Amino acid sequence: MTSRRKFADFVPATKIAYIDGRPKTLHLRKCQLLIEPNPAVGRPNAREFTFDQAAITIGAMEDNDLTITDETVSRYHCRILQEEAAYIIQDLNSTNGTFVNGVRVREAYLSPGCELRLGNCRTTFRPFNETLEITASNSERCGSIIGRNVRMREIFGMIEKISPTGATVVIEGETGTGKEVVAQELHKRSRRSKAPFIVFDCGAVPESLIESELFGHEKGSFTGAIMTRQGLFEMAQGGTIFLDELGELSIDLQPKLLRVLEQREVRRVGSNKSIPIDVRVIAATNRRLEEEVRAGRFREDLFYRLSVVRMMLPPLRERREDIPLLVRHFLSAASYNKDPQGKQKIHHISPAAMRALESYDWPGNIRELVNVIERACSFAEGDTIDIQDLPELLVNQFRAQLPPHQRHSGYTPYPSALPDPSALRDKTFKEAKEAWISTFERDYIIALLTRNDNNISHAAREAEIDRKYFRKLMKKYDIEL
Repeated sequence: MTSRRKFADFVPATKIAYIDGRPKTLHLRKCQLLIEPNPAVGRPNAREFTFDQAAITIGAMEDNDLTITDETVSRYHCRILQEEAAYIIQDLNSTNGTFVNGVRVREAYLSPGCELRLGNCRTTFRPFNETLEITASNSERCGSIIGRNVRMREIFGMIEKISPTGATVVIEGETGTGKEVVAQELHKRSRRSKAPFIVFDCGAVPESLIESELFGHEKGSFTGAIMTRQGLFEMAQGGTIFLDELGELSIDLQPKLLRVLEQREVRRVGSNKSIPIDVRVIAATNRRLEEEVRAGRFREDLFYRLSVVRMMLPPLRERREDIPLLVRHFLSAASYNKDPQGKQKIHHISPAAMRALESYDWPGNIRELVNVIERACSFAEGDTIDIQDLPELLVNQFRAQLPPHQRHSGYTPYPSALPDPSALRDKTFKEAKEAWISTFERDYIIALLTRNDNNISHAAREAEIDRKYFRKLMKKYDIEL
């Protein structure tokens, strides 16, 4: 056994190293268990097992992380837990005991190279640290996550590296940046992908019911508990639980969540029996947890327990180059842009509308962008989203950024003067007439749009021509809002 300080110097916790605010290196903590041969019980050769998860259960039952078929080993014999700076072994009331370097223990710190004995089974414990470089992915897509921004491609690289591990992850970012989508991708790429992915919104459930929702309850444990109920941690057994809006969790419930993370077991409300769990925890928050800790609203020990790996998602205003990619994806994949036969209705977005989207600040981030595109698809009359199909607030912000002489129309004005007749003398009558009419039509359409604040319906009504024909003229003369 060893002190926590000495052990921390030997094997650091799983962490991502940030340099200048950018992820660079993943230090992944792992351990090996080398089981010695024992021909008497059918183990003629030594066996080596490597683990990276926070809890390792050992016993004779097949649902343990490490199954040892030996009659002297109990069904659930012991477990090894990662702490912030140490490994701990806990005996689970085994029949023949758990020994560390020949000393029977109920709980003990493990030192590198120490010998463990479970019944008649001997094994050697070896912790080590694997270092992985995090580089920006070359792809603009990571599953259902899309982006060419370098910070997003670094997120893709982090997902590729940490998904196969059992590391606890905290995803930070503003509301609507896609934290749940990242959590789903971590689960899909993990070894738990076939097991449940359970979502719990800490801010959407009344405080009095959160404990029952997470940990379950026994029949009669409180008023209204008419039957025994599993909690979400039990329902996520073998899989992943996603705790959304973690910063909303009350200070009174935080110690109970900490106990689950440390002991890897839950106790239902009204029960004295602990239930072992094997669940990966991914949490998300739109708050700065360090500030919450300093303000006394979030427990420091829970913060460090959860923050094994932290991922910071950038807001949409800091990755504007991703907006065209996201819009094309929504148009091609979203159900709201499909007709009853499943075919895509809207195929294009005009350059002016795209410029307006790229200039907006997006306080609601990707979630707001999705809503805007859905609205535009319902307003568009053809197969193209135009600027008048976008919300007025967004369009007004775009116009305010234009030079003063362009704020009403949103495009560079064409010359207003009709052609000089002398410049047409080399043309035939038909060619000169077409040039004269074209100039008139172009200037007339621009004037109507300017007078009607770029509202095509109002401009077409004033000209007493059909709205579709008005659009056709705009397209003919390359007039954009």
